Amino acid sequence: MVDQLSACVPLLRWLYPKKQRTLFYCHFPDQLLAKRDEGGLLGVLKKVYRYPFDWFEGWSMDASDHIVCNSKFSKSMSQSVFPTLDRQFGVIYPCVDAKTSGHIDQEKLWGGRYKILLSINRFERKKDIGLAIRAYSRVSEEERKNSRLILAGGYDLRVSENVSYHNELVQMTDEAGLKHATAKTVPTALAIPEDIQVLFLLSVPEACKATLLENATLLLYTPKNEHFGIVPVEAMKYGVPVLASNTGGPLETILDGKTGWLRDVNQDEEWAYIVRKVLHAFSDTRRAEMGAAARKRVQENFTKEIMAEQLNAEITKMTEERRAPFIERESVIMAIGLAGTFIAALLAIVLRTAFAMDPRSTEFIRVDRSKRTSGDFAMPVMGGT
Repeated sequence: MVDQLSACVPLLRWLYPKKQRTLFYCHFPDQLLAKRDEGGLLGVLKKVYRYPFDWFEGWSMDASDHIVCNSKFSKSMSQSVFPTLDRQFGVIYPCVDAKTSGHIDQEKLWGGRYKILLSINRFERKKDIGLAIRAYSRVSEEERKNSRLILAGGYDLRVSENVSYHNELVQMTDEAGLKHATAKTVPTALAIPEDIQVLFLLSVPEACKATLLENATLLLYTPKNEHFGIVPVEAMKYGVPVLASNTGGPLETILDGKTGWLRDVNQDEEWAYIVRKVLHAFSDTRRAEMGAAARKRVQENFTKEIMAEQLNAEITKMTEERRAPFIERESVIMAIGLAGTFIAALLAIVLRTAFAMDPRSTEFIRVDRSKRTSGDFAMPVMGGT
């Protein structure tokens, strides 16, 4: 089973050409992750540079005996990018451990004084974390009382985009008139002043992430066209309703109006409306109903046991089908042999031309031509009895 990139699949097929089968788990076509929006000469150079990589990705995927994707969205994108792969793509959803950490009975964050609006994402522009700030800022100051927006996620000082995007978000928060703080450790986060409305929590450890989800009132999942999106599933595991983009993987994980809401990422006011609703018009009974529905959704679709069953079904299907055609090892060896012969012959011709080598001049027949003439050459006489 090969995960992420398919580059090694042809090699595995040639190393094990008989009964062994290879299943490729495609998260998303790699070529769609490359930026291609540059214009002019740079754009042309990028297209030329990317072409062999794009071709190789499709060719190496074709060596797989079976291909599965992490969502129906990823499947549709893969089929559109690789139309020559004439086979059925399966779908196996990623999973979470359905058991919660057991910390729910612990003391609430900040004494439970705040309704926590939570975003968990890497600090990358494609995650559109700014949408959470814009939606929160559209809620009036009176409506924001006793609430706190926490923007948590992956952050690395060595990654320039993480640093620059965090600075952009801080500036956006300032322009919105929201008081904010940035914390890199849990003790620092817990010690922030009471009037802080937006908390940037960088490089969240797993234990802290679980605590945040246990205390969250709403998860804001802002990326557009996310391939699958494991964070909404993790939130639903804790009974947290999710507000997410109405594109990509969340369309398959979130039931609109039952386990959360799906809204257009270009409509900030629609997101602000849900935030107001959750903060002020959401009864405890309705919140409990939605939380129960969210946990049930996870139990029925995204547990490790469910993923194992799906994986077993796809592997069984793969082993029962005829092996997908591909360039086999024998053909590769023959091609390498022919190429080697051609290169060796070409090299011999080049050397002969470059050094004027005479193929007749060997140790056995080399003769001192300066001492020979055409008339005094005689055949050697062999002695005998």
